[in-house]
Amino acid sequence: MNDTRIAELESLISGYQASYYNGEAEIPDTEFDVLWDELKHLAPDSPVITRVGADSTDGFAKERHLIPMGSQEKAANAAEFRAWAGKLALPLFIVQYKLDGASLELQYKNGRLFRALTRGDGVIGDDISANVRKMRGVTVDLRMDWSGGVRGEVLMYHEVWQTKYPDKANCRNAANGLMRKKDGQGCEDLTLIVYDASSSSDDSYFSTETEKIAWLRERGFTVSETREFTNVEDVIRYRVEVAERRMSLPFDIDGLVVKDNRTDMEDLRRARPERQIAFKFELEQAVSILRRVEWSESGATYTPIGIVDPVRLAGTTVKRANLCNPDMIRDMNLWLGSAVIVVKRGEIIPKIEGRADYTDGEAGELLNSSDMPLFHSANALLPIEMPAVCGTCGTALIDAGTRLYCPNSACPKRLLHRIKKWVGVLDIREAGKKTLEQLFDKGRIRRVADLYTLEIQELAAFERMGELSASKLIHNIRKPRTLSLADFIAGFDIEGIGSLTMEYITQAGYNSLQKLRAAGVEELSGVFRTGEITARAIVEGLKETADDMDAVLASGFVNLKVTERSQLAGKSFCFTGELETMKRGAAETRVKELGGLVKQSVTQSLSYLVTNMPESGSSKNKKAAKLGIPIINEEEFLKMISN
Repeated sequence: MNDTRIAELESLISGYQASYYNGEAEIPDTEFDVLWDELKHLAPDSPVITRVGADSTDGFAKERHLIPMGSQEKAANAAEFRAWAGKLALPLFIVQYKLDGASLELQYKNGRLFRALTRGDGVIGDDISANVRKMRGVTVDLRMDWSGGVRGEVLMYHEVWQTKYPDKANCRNAANGLMRKKDGQGCEDLTLIVYDASSSSDDSYFSTETEKIAWLRERGFTVSETREFTNVEDVIRYRVEVAERRMSLPFDIDGLVVKDNRTDMEDLRRARPERQIAFKFELEQAVSILRRVEWSESGATYTPIGIVDPVRLAGTTVKRANLCNPDMIRDMNLWLGSAVIVVKRGEIIPKIEGRADYTDGEAGELLNSSDMPLFHSANALLPIEMPAVCGTCGTALIDAGTRLYCPNSACPKRLLHRIKKWVGVLDIREAGKKTLEQLFDKGRIRRVADLYTLEIQELAAFERMGELSASKLIHNIRKPRTLSLADFIAGFDIEGIGSLTMEYITQAGYNSLQKLRAAGVEELSGVFRTGEITARAIVEGLKETADDMDAVLASGFVNLKVTERSQLAGKSFCFTGELETMKRGAAETRVKELGGLVKQSVTQSLSYLVTNMPESGSSKNKKAAKLGIPIINEEEFLKMISN
């Protein structure tokens, strides 16, 4: 069961990262953090956890960051923060607002701004320099000879959002959209607040964070609210104070960032720096009544959504809350009419956390207040009925506990979802949802391969599409593409199987379609973090889609990448320090090409730590030695990848 949930979480998080970093965030940070924390608990070595971000948007030039813009460790409560602080035993904590906007890096040469990059995938971002020059808070001339990077957050103030962009879901979404507009229109409504800086040539240019903050202010930047504390409990009390007045701030924040005052450039270059942490605010919750359950259909899966009496959470009215799956309903012993705790995981679909079985006190007063329908008694409760048959094809649904789904491989809804998934994975432009649905309803497409048989003439006459639009669609469908085997399989929408899961499989030596089809459940279940449930889904899914896959490849428009021998299959590598013969990114890419895994931290399951300074006292070296993990130098690594 864990393997299936891990695959599901990896797929969800990767998709949400892509939308977030590309300026079209589907869910707010609070909801994303819940998914992230669950995956980190179940699979701390998942490549989704150890890598950063997603691909940057098309249309802008791509450039490399001066220092990788990684993610931060998170503390959701005081206990987690105390645990982090206890490990470091810092003499001074630097505490700043955790700004809820869009990350940006300003790059300077000889004191002049020459480039501004979005976060992108954490290593390479979009060059939106022209737009950034229109924003408030951007210093173009530092009036000194200095080269390096300045980090900050692009924000939209509440007043601007309320008066000019109330149609946007929130300030962050509005800011993300404006900063990536090709014409730069509206960027004058955005403000940059900075919090970090680094010199291109001198790692010791800033020795402390307080020195850095003073330097930024002197250069004319607006700096994030910054405080200093020497005591852990004072930081915790300050968080409570800020949480209470956060709604009165002119912009959005979602917590605090706590840093070591000593500037450590090696730590800042890590994918997830160890000497700073995001100390998040507690989630808001309320009590409501579960009135009915709707079942959201996506492909073969039916997902329960609870409809509750309206409650106010984090400034919005909540009427719908996620129930995830049938097992959650049973585990919480929910009934229609149950009093439930609703947690604000996000602004789209909050989550029902559990039952609220109160008999007296403050919660009872809330339940019986004039703002809440009276909760009578257990006699008023009604059972939650789960769908028994597929509403599309009439097939009996299977209740697998963590998933309620239609098993009919020929179910029209399932077939259409597969086609949409393929179009999404390949990013086929012009193939919109409405067009695909119309083609499917007319019976013209029933499988992925049918897309490659469409002709301009028939589309031009189809629903008055017109020859120009039809020509664009056919061009984008037939554009030659070469896919990795992992992405190719993921495009066929095998339930619970995404590209990350397939990367594990291909790296284990099943690096061709022929080898995959020949493998059985027992073989595949032996692959790292795959398990029998996932292996069975792959085997059955490959059989179900075999003809469609072969027809797509036979069209000649899609080819599979030739994968090199997997001589590093089952081995994982972590790099620390500089390499002499190649850049670290190139070394990591080579490991992946040869079937190995790349990790950003030292864990028990790591195979090798690669460093040219094996005797140094770095934290990675110490941890590897403690765990008995082999520490090899660059020469030894090169021998391994050249054999």
